[in-house]
Amino acid sequence: MDLTNPRRITRRFAVGCRVWAIPEGYIPGASHGPEPAMTSHETACILNAGPREAHVEIAVFFKDCDPAGPYRATVPARRTLHLRFNELAEPEPIPRDTDYATLIESDVPIVVQHTRLDSRQAENALMTTMAHPVG
Repeated sequence: MDLTNPRRITRRFAVGCRVWAIPEGYIPGASHGPEPAMTSHETACILNAGPREAHVEIAVFFKDCDPAGPYRATVPARRTLHLRFNELAEPEPIPRDTDYATLIESDVPIVVQHTRLDSRQAENALMTTMAHPVG
């Protein structure tokens, strides 16, 4: 492997799964610190290491009402997308201070990581975990 060549990554196949679940979601309604960097949020970090762009759909499930979505995003081939759930607007914003879960589906294999920044107080909390690969 030539580590001096900046184009050394020539992956010709995708990695990951086409369906991912994040069973725990919550966007705090308050934030402490400068916006937008310190705005409380949830993020899906999506890796598309394959040679084709990924068309992603996200469904959001709630405890006491019908699911929202689908929210749509495109991740170009061999790229990453950090998608903040608090910035999703179409077909409707995700409510703050509400428990939810998400199901993420893609037409090509991707890898999904879940991150939350809770900045309701000056002592911020950052949490991250891998989403659950479903298939």
